[in-house]
Amino acid sequence: MTHSDFQIDPQAFWQVLEPAGTFERAPRGGHKGFFPAELPDGRQLGLPIRVLSGGERALASLIVNQASFAVSDALAKALAEKASAFRPDVVIGLPTLGLTLASQVARALGHSRYVPLSTSRKFWYEEERSVPLRSVTSPDQQKRLYVDPRMLPLIEGRRVLLVDDVISTGSSILAGLKLLKLCDIEPVAIGAAMLQTSRWREALSAEVEGIADRVVGVFETPALVPTPEGGWLPEV
Repeated sequence: MTHSDFQIDPQAFWQVLEPAGTFERAPRGGHKGFFPAELPDGRQLGLPIRVLSGGERALASLIVNQASFAVSDALAKALAEKASAFRPDVVIGLPTLGLTLASQVARALGHSRYVPLSTSRKFWYEEERSVPLRSVTSPDQQKRLYVDPRMLPLIEGRRVLLVDDVISTGSSILAGLKLLKLCDIEPVAIGAAMLQTSRWREALSAEVEGIADRVVGVFETPALVPTPEGGWLPEV
């Protein structure tokens, strides 16, 4: 089956990993409906194409808590394999979607637990250990990011891996870095299932020197631009 006659129903995205070579990387006329991301072992995952405001650019989308268990397990295993080079002692997850991936990555690394950050303030949380948080997928929702003070003994002085589902502009990861800095913690690495373009590199580098070189992702996706045939191809 060729890329042009392969269809993915909206509810079926993120459910199946296809064998290597199932989809063309640069089909004639561009990608239509979905973009094939490629895992380290060559398997491909069809991601829906989301057209940005103005219609001149688009991005591939991943909602990891809607993925099948088979897909989320594969993403977590691949990320754990890459992150293991940094020998993390503990995994910290960013809300909301990063929590799903972080827990699975911690299990894949052989850890007995992970530490979730939160946007829901419990009465015993400390306001001085919180920072503003804004997600690229929910730009109008201003939240605050908290760490449960009871979890601090688990992460202080440890080799920390900070995990989110997708890194795009870097805003969520940047909030996580700022919060951990308030706790005198610098992650040994940052992990994500998808690195969406490279816009995040400059923002992270400005916050922590060298941290952008310690970011690992299962796969990368580019910004997409329209073709005359109504498809989408990576921006040059």
